[in-house]
Amino acid sequence: MRRPGVDVLMITYNRPEYTRLSLERLLTSAPEEMRVWLWHNGTDEETLAVVRERLEHPNVHRFHHSLENVRLRDPTNWILEQGDSEYVSKVDDDCLVPENWIEVLTKAHEAEPSFGALGCWRFMPEDFDEAAARKKIREFKGGHKVMCHPWVEGSGFLLKRACVDRVGSLKSSESGITDYLIRVAFNGWINGWYFPFLWQEHMDDPRAPHTLLKSDADFEKYAPLSAALSGATTIAQWEQQLRNSAAQVQQLPSNLSYYYPWRRSLRRLLIRLGLKQ
Repeated sequence: MRRPGVDVLMITYNRPEYTRLSLERLLTSAPEEMRVWLWHNGTDEETLAVVRERLEHPNVHRFHHSLENVRLRDPTNWILEQGDSEYVSKVDDDCLVPENWIEVLTKAHEAEPSFGALGCWRFMPEDFDEAAARKKIREFKGGHKVMCHPWVEGSGFLLKRACVDRVGSLKSSESGITDYLIRVAFNGWINGWYFPFLWQEHMDDPRAPHTLLKSDADFEKYAPLSAALSGATTIAQWEQQLRNSAAQVQQLPSNLSYYYPWRRSLRRLLIRLGLKQ
């Protein structure tokens, strides 16, 4: 028997300024039936203190402290395997979710049983390209619209627990939420961004109101892991990377055949060989 409501995971590490804002926003947006699972990686005392300050909040359900930075898989599988609410979610410690996100996404799920993961939009509002996105936006039962895509960002989404029941937890071969949600899509559910977009502020975007990235010196000090992995070394390069990512998810096809593993591997090979942009 599933418990009504939502289990939400937040993983924290070494971002006290962001964590204070993102955790407070998450808790203030929480309906009574939402349970927050907090997992802290590492030994950053300031961030840990921010988390401990909120452990008595009525919506905080469980807390786990890993001295080692185990990144994403273990915390995500913790909530996937041990949670029992009707819906499951994750909110990153550098994101500010909109106040009504749970209510809007829950109503959409209730109206349309085929929805798997519905997400809030983490790119900037000006990154929306109506001409590119129009062909991916569909209307479903109850008048709910979604920009369909096999995966959504790993923060501010709402996933049916029924999906977890069918596909299980993250596999060792899966790098994160993107791979997991593609597997959910291959099992018959529809994923995508609710439309009109529910904007969640990604504070690691240099254009965001609460960002710490205001100069290249800030970028050197606070650069997120994803920026380092992208090869960006300046704020301008990182901002362009974010714009490119927003454009890509709007331009990529929603057709699942495009995401068959062999086709994804072939595209990566062609890119390495310089035969495909």
